[in-house]
Amino acid sequence: MMNPRILIVDDEPSIVKMLHMVLQKEGFEQIYTAGSCRAALDALDRHGADIVLLDVMLPDGSGFELISQIRTRGNPHVFFLTAKVSDLDKLTGFAMGGDDYITKPFNPLEIAARIKARLRRTDSSAVAGLPASPSSSSPSYDFGRFRLFEASGELYVGDALVSCPAQVFQLLLYFCKHPGILFSKTQLYEAVWGIDGFGDDNTVTVHIRRIRERIEADPSAPKHLVTVRGLGYKLSKEYLRR
Repeated sequence: MMNPRILIVDDEPSIVKMLHMVLQKEGFEQIYTAGSCRAALDALDRHGADIVLLDVMLPDGSGFELISQIRTRGNPHVFFLTAKVSDLDKLTGFAMGGDDYITKPFNPLEIAARIKARLRRTDSSAVAGLPASPSSSSPSYDFGRFRLFEASGELYVGDALVSCPAQVFQLLLYFCKHPGILFSKTQLYEAVWGIDGFGDDNTVTVHIRRIRERIEADPSAPKHLVTVRGLGYKLSKEYLRR
């Protein structure tokens, strides 16, 4: 994506100013700002967004609650920016649909690096939330219970189209491209998130769980995306249909 739309949602003017300045210097041009939940939704209605940098604690509500309304206006990548640093807060952020979780204070150049890495790994139609239909000519992966269409960014479980946030889709796509291969959490983070050393175990763990909630008949007893204790995860080749 050559010119992504970035929305910064934070009520601290110094943080907004710093992020805006650094992102502009890094080559991003379409940058919008909002200091509240209401202003964020207004900005989304006017401009849309491909990336949302979202504070958790806002004057008129919580970023955790706002994300569900953001998803009704498209499917941007959402990066939580917050001073809430506990593991529970991070897990809540991912469970609510966030794609990344960055704690304050942070280096704004790290934010720019994460945005660039995310955009490199996501098809522009999936980032913008544009509708598309699978076709027989698009790359696809059929594991019986579920089918993944790379070009259209769609996941079907049975005959039902299942909503799949961008980063969940990218992680599942990586597994589909490497069936039967065992990956550690570190390998998955570096391959899918694209930045060495910025991730943690919770990021991968939560996204694995979100995949299982979509593709497994019983997410607590997975048959497709399985855990190899102490080593990592792999997508079983047993169900792959050629």
